Amino acid sequence: MLKHQDILNELTLEEKAALCDGANFWYLKSVERLGLPGIMVSDGPHGLRKQAPDNQNVGFANSVPAVCFPTACTTACSWDPDLLYEMGEALGDTCLSEKVSVLLGPGINMKRSPLCGRNFEYFSEDPYLAGEIATAFVEGVQSKGVGTSLKHFAGNNQETRRFTVDSVIDERALREIYLAAFEKVIKKAKPWTVMCAYNRLNGTYCSENKYLLNDILRDEWGYDGLVVSDWGAVNNRTDGVPAGNDLEMPSSAGINTKKIIAAVEDGSLSEEDLDKRVDNIVELIIKGRDNLKGYHRADKDEQHALARRIASESMVLLKNDDSILPLKSGAKITVIGEMAVSPRYQGNGSSLINAFKIDNALDCLLDEGFDVKYVKGYSKKKDVVDPALMHEAVSAANDAETVIIFAGLTEDYEAEGYDRKTMNLPRSQNELIKAVSAVNDKVIVVLAGGAPVTIPWLGGVKALLHSGLGGEAGAGAVADILSGKVNPSGKLAETYPICNNCTPCRRNFPGNRTSVEYRESIFIGYRYYETAKKKVRFPFGYGLSYTEFEYSDLKLDKKEMDDSEILAVSFRIKNVGEKDGAEIAQVYVSDKESTVFRPAKELKAFKKVFLKAGEEKEITLELDKRSFAYYNINIADWHVETGEFIISVGASVEDIKLTDTVKVNSTAPDVSIPDYRQTAPDYYSAKVADIDKEQFEAVLGHEVPTPNSIGKDATLDLSNCIEDADGKKWGRRINGAIDFMSSHMNSEAAALYTASAKQMPIKNIVYMSNGVVNEEMAEGILKILNDDKPGKGAKMLAKGMFSTVKNAAKFLKSI
Repeated sequence: MLKHQDILNELTLEEKAALCDGANFWYLKSVERLGLPGIMVSDGPHGLRKQAPDNQNVGFANSVPAVCFPTACTTACSWDPDLLYEMGEALGDTCLSEKVSVLLGPGINMKRSPLCGRNFEYFSEDPYLAGEIATAFVEGVQSKGVGTSLKHFAGNNQETRRFTVDSVIDERALREIYLAAFEKVIKKAKPWTVMCAYNRLNGTYCSENKYLLNDILRDEWGYDGLVVSDWGAVNNRTDGVPAGNDLEMPSSAGINTKKIIAAVEDGSLSEEDLDKRVDNIVELIIKGRDNLKGYHRADKDEQHALARRIASESMVLLKNDDSILPLKSGAKITVIGEMAVSPRYQGNGSSLINAFKIDNALDCLLDEGFDVKYVKGYSKKKDVVDPALMHEAVSAANDAETVIIFAGLTEDYEAEGYDRKTMNLPRSQNELIKAVSAVNDKVIVVLAGGAPVTIPWLGGVKALLHSGLGGEAGAGAVADILSGKVNPSGKLAETYPICNNCTPCRRNFPGNRTSVEYRESIFIGYRYYETAKKKVRFPFGYGLSYTEFEYSDLKLDKKEMDDSEILAVSFRIKNVGEKDGAEIAQVYVSDKESTVFRPAKELKAFKKVFLKAGEEKEITLELDKRSFAYYNINIADWHVETGEFIISVGASVEDIKLTDTVKVNSTAPDVSIPDYRQTAPDYYSAKVADIDKEQFEAVLGHEVPTPNSIGKDATLDLSNCIEDADGKKWGRRINGAIDFMSSHMNSEAAALYTASAKQMPIKNIVYMSNGVVNEEMAEGILKILNDDKPGKGAKMLAKGMFSTVKNAAKFLKSI
């Protein structure tokens, strides 16, 4: 049933079609005569990136000042939903103060590979943890009457060829890993909008994937909100409308509006389907228009203090030999590393916040009363070792009582738009840490970044603090932890593998020219390392404290149960150290014996609890059917196989303190259970890093797409990109020109420029230009790339440029 039939009755076909297309980059279209204003949406999610109204320059950095909170890769390590709710409330206040109706976030894609360039914007490798954290965030924002946009739905786990790549994922992995967090947030928090991803999922673009947007999201999960395309994710608009894609962003400058009208008029698109899309858009406008009224204020100083507290509760102490931390009051320390004065505190791309104010570690340590000497050590802009800086650092370290090195991934190593090539830190930093630790045995490393890195020097340092991307106040949080003002309580929300060659998708990331096969199936992150019994640098859920905790007295309220019942798991935690602190207790479930392959452990509950020195508390957590179930593709539903399950309580996935067993009886004992022991036996021991095509196809249920390196004889169309033409005469020249131009840029700009220029489909250039590039120009580009009368193509391109020059200023303003 439509929610706003009365308004739909008043709209013309032209108005309906127009509402399905954004007004520009950030606003929805209005219908003022019906009381529907043009509401604004804006990037997030760890701050507000609202385009400054008086700034017409194109670029991520040209936005109004806002508090930059820690990014998702950091906040997830707090394992604290209440903290994320507070952060959501603050962001809601900021949106209200800027008249923004929808904050475009959070991103909850799984961290399939540590090399994904956008991992800093995602929470975890585990869907349960990501779902719990994201639910609290969404509820916090929306408690203020501001909407959120859950993204990127779905299978968007890399930046390489993100606009076109086909994510080939078996149904069970899709449900248990890549959709599970979305499902939890959809059902519990009810986000106002869901953002569909750029990529294809099992052959179909997400923006027109009926199975994803309608069958699962709406029919199965009961979602009644709005689906918006990622910016430029629309492939075929008239296919997207019946599939469930409500709103295209940004504006296609009327191109797709005309196509929708034509499709309704010729009968290829029903007006009933169009009405469903418009009804959801009208609903969003009505919900969002209230924050356009009145005056709202967000206190940036208060939010800055909150950002510092969030960061301090999210950072993870990974090593602390001889209890070198916390530092003694007034200690004499030598600080080395440019990041101490120029911090890496957020990611790069559409989430880049124009920070209200930025703390740096050097000043914050001085504020704590430490006797500090500073040397630069390396240049963030150079990967090579600078002999003069190295000599200065080693000399200073040689005479120092204690050394603190600030290191990490620099801005050009990870960003939206491209993936990392390796897990290594810049060579200049690795060499610096090795050299310094060779002359001083009291070295502390503070490591910044949005994803795991290799740590070849770990054995030579006393302490390692993982600061993540701590936001604008992150440096103050580091000082709080180093000084002991804050007892670290964060734990890793993703595994730290020893190297990229140790990861389960090492041979299948980022895939081939047209597709990427998720051959590891359900075995990502700790699910792989635990089942395959692979060593890691630091396990999932790991983190140290300045105090110690003791677990005891595990009790299950049932020894046998039906899967329809709830199991209460209780245990006690005592702070047996001398300092107050917080512990994160984790509950994992293991199926002792199963017909279908399953991970050795799966996180199913957790609790962060604060305890004063000597204090003890009892914790009770509940496990329901989903805690024991797997997704059964034979019945297209969640199913529990009768048997014994191990309940493990621990401080990390490896550090298990207490265990017990429970027998769970299936309420559907006679269903067919998938059995791959003959057709895909390696999955039962998680030998998936080198899994062959035949076993993957057995799990996938069909043949994998033929890997496509687009040949020189292929005829390119609007869905292709410039990179696809590298086998053709003119395409090779254009790709070469892009490479030449990027070689004269700094490394940060070059990587983003090259990926955007080469991998953006031609259609996106049209749809995202707000009329500056029209379809005639696009056809001209294709003629050039296809070596099909390139002279004529150049004329078409030139003609289009002259006819659209008036729209250029309009385009710049809309961005």
